[in-house]
Amino acid sequence: MFFTLDKNTVMKKIWNTNNAPAPIGPYSQAVSAGNMLFLSGQICIEPSSGNLIQGSIEEETHQVMKNITALLDEAGSSFEKVVKTSIFLMDMADFPRVNEVYGSYFSGNYPARETVQVAGLPKSVRVEISMIALI
Repeated sequence: MFFTLDKNTVMKKIWNTNNAPAPIGPYSQAVSAGNMLFLSGQICIEPSSGNLIQGSIEEETHQVMKNITALLDEAGSSFEKVVKTSIFLMDMADFPRVNEVYGSYFSGNYPARETVQVAGLPKSVRVEISMIALI
């Protein structure tokens, strides 16, 4: 399928919800352009308290995915509409456990994805995930 973006008709929309952590810098929780939704990287901050979840890598990953769920819901999207995911890990040894939690949020037709180990993440968390979805 081909489509043309007309700069006069495609509008950028900012998405925010109190059900996901407030940005900790100069960025938006999510931005859409046309039918594409771009979610900023989410870490394991519990939105109502603003506290980091400090538990197992599985608990941290579940919180990240809950934050992503809130953003997808706010924009009228879902995991079934996710087309691309980026996972950033402090330690690639956590990959199998993160992958298991991540995979539990999808029901097949998985998005494209990369997973990389990085030297550091905001607030010294162990996992950050960003996504691109359709709305």
